[in-house]
Amino acid sequence: MLTTTNWLVLSPPCKSAKMELPVAIIGFGEAASTFARGGDWRERACAFDIDPSRTSAMRDLGIRAASTAGEAVRSASLVISLVTADQALAAARQSAASLAPGALWCDMNSVAPDTKCAAAEAVQAGGARYIDVAVLAPVSGTGLHVPLLLAGPDAASAEAALRALGFDNISRCGAEIGRASAVKMIRSVMIKGVEALTDEMMQAAQQAGVAAEVLASLDATERPFPWTVRAAYNCERMEKHGLRRAAEMEESAKTLQSLGVEPTMTRGTIQRQRDAARRKAAQ
Repeated sequence: MLTTTNWLVLSPPCKSAKMELPVAIIGFGEAASTFARGGDWRERACAFDIDPSRTSAMRDLGIRAASTAGEAVRSASLVISLVTADQALAAARQSAASLAPGALWCDMNSVAPDTKCAAAEAVQAGGARYIDVAVLAPVSGTGLHVPLLLAGPDAASAEAALRALGFDNISRCGAEIGRASAVKMIRSVMIKGVEALTDEMMQAAQQAGVAAEVLASLDATERPFPWTVRAAYNCERMEKHGLRRAAEMEESAKTLQSLGVEPTMTRGTIQRQRDAARRKAAQ
């Protein structure tokens, strides 16, 4: 039994022209509530959440509460899964037996391609259709305009259904389940990595009392390259100068340690610089 996954089930009224098919959303956190608000689903939506505290949020959005999740999911033609990453596979497995044959399961969770393939196996075993969906920007501030990347043999059908819900920034990247997730997960290496590096840098800069100077220096040297150019440039520099740069970063690590800041990301940089240089030398 899931202990942390939240379940939201949406079903439109019989006379709804905008949403012709019953819809279910699993996970009524920030993303689901933002989508529900942006789509103005109101009485077209029926919700169930294992967390009683979410009931008030549903009520505020005009969403009706269902007595059970399984009852509503069984009648859904479209399901959107928006649970925490550690519950994505469990949600798919535990919902699979209740899904209607041919139902579209849109897995919007940020998980590895292998996790999505395992979830797809569970969903498809019961005759439902699985779609790998990558959410490529924060939902807050974008809502239904958030870019979605779809993959899977039924991605075209899912795109049409999602557009009927109000999503309007959708693209597809092939029929292979896990392909959209690969884009999301590999992209996150940079996005989340830069955030972590920023935190490590700023802790040290603030401890040393040089935060303003460090940020000004970065502004002065930053080059607005597109990533197709920047990625090639960064890798080439590492291959050519990685050993020297690793030695420099060893000194950066010592600097952070002297300021009481654990150089977690910096140590990873040292290893990556060395590995790139050695990989090139071995060619």
